[in-house]
Amino acid sequence: MADESEKVELEEGTLLLALEHENLEEFRKTFFDQHPYDQAKFFIKIDAELRMIVYQFLSPNEMATIFENIEIDNDEYEMYLAEMDPTFAAQMIGKMYVDDAVDVLNELDKEQVTNYLKIMDDEAAEDIRELLHYEEYTAGSIMTTEYISIHAHQTIHSAMQILKKEAPNAETIYYVYVVDEDNKLVGVISLRDLIIHDDETMISELMNERVYSVNVTEDQEEVARKIMDYDFLALPVLDNEKHLLGIITVDDIVDVIDEEASEDYSKLAAVSDVDSIDRGPFSAARKRLPWLIILLFLGMFTASLIGRFEETLNKVAILAVFIPLIAGMAGNTGTQALAVAVRRITIGDFEEESKLKLIFKEAGTGLITGSICGIVVTIVVFIWQKDIFLGLLVGISILATLTVATIAGAFIPLIMHKLKVDPAVASGPFITTINDIISILIYFGMATMFMQYLL
Repeated sequence: MADESEKVELEEGTLLLALEHENLEEFRKTFFDQHPYDQAKFFIKIDAELRMIVYQFLSPNEMATIFENIEIDNDEYEMYLAEMDPTFAAQMIGKMYVDDAVDVLNELDKEQVTNYLKIMDDEAAEDIRELLHYEEYTAGSIMTTEYISIHAHQTIHSAMQILKKEAPNAETIYYVYVVDEDNKLVGVISLRDLIIHDDETMISELMNERVYSVNVTEDQEEVARKIMDYDFLALPVLDNEKHLLGIITVDDIVDVIDEEASEDYSKLAAVSDVDSIDRGPFSAARKRLPWLIILLFLGMFTASLIGRFEETLNKVAILAVFIPLIAGMAGNTGTQALAVAVRRITIGDFEEESKLKLIFKEAGTGLITGSICGIVVTIVVFIWQKDIFLGLLVGISILATLTVATIAGAFIPLIMHKLKVDPAVASGPFITTINDIISILIYFGMATMFMQYLL
């Protein structure tokens, strides 16, 4: 692994020298020895001046491969395209796989998209237009129309002729889809079956008529879940009349999973997009302020609750020492339960019965952890303060708050999911603040009730 890394670094040094001396032959020789991913990494490392030379050294088709493997923030596509000659950029987009081209164009304004579509090849422009009108984050928006289809009445020999002809432009050849005269999906056959069976065998004899598919309007998360569950390399995308519109390949689903995970993590952290690179502190602050303002008011409510128990605090000042302990423990255990619930919801591992099981399981977990932590803290407080009643108060408060906080951490995202609200919105800071309020009410409520034993 280290040797491969060193090799890539040496090649990058050679490429930099070739660009600085405008040595076309040396650059192309070294550049195309690299994996497309390493080519893309090199491209985004170099400065704008050297990239201008790269645009001269590579064809639109070769640049298309870089853009299909590039890992950048969405708003950077516009920057790179602006550096290129418009005709070069349009031709490059037209040479990309259609789904990748649509991803790039979705980051541009409508006028720019229209201009690029006018310049590029008519056939490529038409394929891209077909996908651009699908709503973002649906199966239609991430599918590609570059697939291979055959008919059931063909022989394997004739199907293989089609496969050989269309394979260079197809995104995947491992699944070949069988359609009828109306382009409705009727079956699927694997490349393996095409290879191992006799040439004169009819496709209808080998094809699998039970084909798993997704509707063009289906959410991309559902598509990702189906591909993960069944370990597919690709899924066909159909309209309401079962016409085959395109396919979604596993490499696109990996991007979807990463995107959805980043989005959920952002919400759990109470920020709008953890992956975005803000251009300045004002932009970052603008994105974070809405949640922070909400949490600020919830925090003020927590402070006002403590104020309502001022008389209790005046009589037994030592109670204030344990506020951070109880509130912190409640927040931690609530966040743990939240993470479990959101994860289960995200992967679709839920029926009505399993939701109840999760709540009971988390309640049991909270009861066990609360009991152990309560016993430990009771002993510690008793040894420290020489007051068994204070120790019992803090211990029982820990038991109660951990149990309630764990149930709340699991229950709140389930309620949000039921109301069709993204459960990740029940973010860590939100759950923590809610559990602060719960823990304060339990702790000081019990302290007020049993004040006679503390004085």
